[in-house]
Amino acid sequence: MTPRLSVTARTAGPGVLPPLRPIPLGGTGPEDVVVDREGRVITGVADGRILRVPPRGPVHVEEIARTGGRPLGLEVLPDGRLLVCDAERGLLRVTPEADTGSGSGSGGSVEVLADRVAGEPLRFCSSVAAGADGTVYFTASSRRFGLQEWLGELMERTATGRLLRLPPGGGEPEVLLDGLDFANGVVLAEDESWVAVAETGAYRLTRLWLSGPRAGQRDTLVENLPGFPGSLSRGMDGTVWIALAGPRPRPLDWLRRAPGGVRRAAWRAVRPLPIRPRPATRVLGIGPGGRVRHDLRRRRAGYRMVTGVYEHDGMLILGSLLEKGIVVCELPGRRKGAGTEPGRLRARTPQCPNH
Repeated sequence: MTPRLSVTARTAGPGVLPPLRPIPLGGTGPEDVVVDREGRVITGVADGRILRVPPRGPVHVEEIARTGGRPLGLEVLPDGRLLVCDAERGLLRVTPEADTGSGSGSGGSVEVLADRVAGEPLRFCSSVAAGADGTVYFTASSRRFGLQEWLGELMERTATGRLLRLPPGGGEPEVLLDGLDFANGVVLAEDESWVAVAETGAYRLTRLWLSGPRAGQRDTLVENLPGFPGSLSRGMDGTVWIALAGPRPRPLDWLRRAPGGVRRAAWRAVRPLPIRPRPATRVLGIGPGGRVRHDLRRRRAGYRMVTGVYEHDGMLILGSLLEKGIVVCELPGRRKGAGTEPGRLRARTPQCPNH
């Protein structure tokens, strides 16, 4: 059966994603993308570098830090520092190299905020969002598989992902949600009344209410998505952007309903084989109630496995776990410089964690 969006989400027909303009980075796998206060794109690549590049004009790539691991999800703090989910080292705080123009990255400092949960090493730290009071919400995708074996998590369906919270003063991370099916992107509501997490393996966004009469309750923001949801970000008018890393393959849908022994055997069989993502690019934008506002796609775009999306200044910026650069495109219906650019910043000025 062809996957359909849930009833609450099926409100907008698909549109064509405008032409993509590539920005080469000299590195592989810019999995997530964010924008700093000066309008520059920041991303992390497979060799551990954190890079900065303008989204318009001449391409000038600067290295602003090295994590010593594999950076994935990013969040820009009000003071210019970064929160980084590193798949190998945990939750980090990075002070970028000063704007010296050298781009060497030698001046960037890296601090570990959390690398263990309840005495267990934190592995496959994936995505992060910061609240106004400095509270940090972040995900760990799996307790069994690391980044290099992400397909194993999808195929075996261990459902060991977690949504974690680090208090403003630091300390021990608290597990807010456990048993998530490949926990991935995380985003806060504009008023921070809820936090949503992408369950990549379940094709849905799960929401946890943080305040109000439903505080502590868990529900589904949107389900039965047409692809694998990756990173999340918040754009204008409260739109939640969802990067779809690829369409739903029917064999995998079938396999995930099979007994555990069958799933494990299938993973052992395909583990040595190269991964060949389909050459399709697609992102969704949903409203706070889960209704689709944007469904933008482009087939054979030459940009595979979109894992990051960010709205800025009338355009969309996309990242990928596999590609050697980012791409940008104009966002239909948006004007350059129109409105505010909240991205992942909160409605109120957040404090810096462990300040």
